Amino acid sequence: MGIGQERYQVTIPYRLELETRARKEFLDLPKEAARMLAAVLDDLCRNPRPPGSKKLLGIEGYRVRKGDYRVLYAVEDSRKIISVYRIGHRREVYRRK
Repeated sequence: MGIGQERYQVTIPYRLELETRARKEFLDLPKEAARMLAAVLDDLCRNPRPPGSKKLLGIEGYRVRKGDYRVLYAVEDSRKIISVYRIGHRREVYRRK
C-alpha cells in the first residue's frame, strides 16, 4: 500500500432473532434486568462470541452472562444470524419446560 492508503476491515454485523419463548422471557424481566440485557443483545450483533461467552455442553449454542442473568443463543455464521432461544435468571434458564 502506498502513502495515505489505509486498509480498513469492514465487519458486517449479525442479525439478532429472538425466538418466541425468548421474547416472552425478555418482556417478563424486571426493568433493570431488561435494560442490562438489551445492551448485551446489542453487543452480540457486533461480536457473537464475546470474551466470557461459553460454548454449551450437551446442547447447541452459547451462553453469555450478565449478573444473575443468562442469554442462551445459537450462531449461524453462514447467514450471519444469532438466534436467541432463552433469556432468564440463572436458576431457571437451563431448565427444560
